[in-house]
Amino acid sequence: MIGAVVFDVGETLVDETREYGTWADWLGVPRHTFVSVFGATIALGKDYREAFQVFRPGFNLAEEREARALAGQPETYGEEDLYPDARPALAALRNMGIWVGIVGNQTARSGRILRSLDLPTDFIATSDDWGVEKPSTAFFEKVVEVAPCKAEEIVYVGDRIENDIAPAKAVGMRTAYIQRGPWGWIQRDKPEVAMLSDWKIIDLNELPSIAAAENGSSPSD
Repeated sequence: MIGAVVFDVGETLVDETREYGTWADWLGVPRHTFVSVFGATIALGKDYREAFQVFRPGFNLAEEREARALAGQPETYGEEDLYPDARPALAALRNMGIWVGIVGNQTARSGRILRSLDLPTDFIATSDDWGVEKPSTAFFEKVVEVAPCKAEEIVYVGDRIENDIAPAKAVGMRTAYIQRGPWGWIQRDKPEVAMLSDWKIIDLNELPSIAAAENGSSPSD
């Protein structure tokens, strides 16, 4: 049975094109240049934050976020940055009686934005709220703690093997790997995707049918 579906944020629900574009602007480099280096960093298996170091050695992401906020240029996103399938998929799952959560590595500011969007969810939290970040298994243990069912009845949906799929699987959850965003495309053919994800999807609207099949119901029930 699937009793809960919990979603990552960036590149799962939110298209981060605007975010990384504004980071390129902040660094003073062309957007296509920043995106190219960003993708190469991921393809090499490095921490994505190393991409910033290429343009500004010693770059501290937390400090620069604060500097941007003080300069009146905080990171932000809104309804227009949600992937088109995000809201319909969340609503469909919730209408099926499935508990829906959103939990990712996000700042407190991002958490406030998520809550302001009035998404059809039962729970929203961020790594800042919890004081623990993915890929720590402690993060996913918190997910199990707040969800109203056992770990094996929770599906965690994310676009990254090392941050989402592997640690969620390690605490006993089921997993859905979504092939989109830089990580989703670059990592799509890695053997870990097949080994560690219960489902590989390209659209969040696939999830209601998956849940219905697992639960012996229909998406409209």
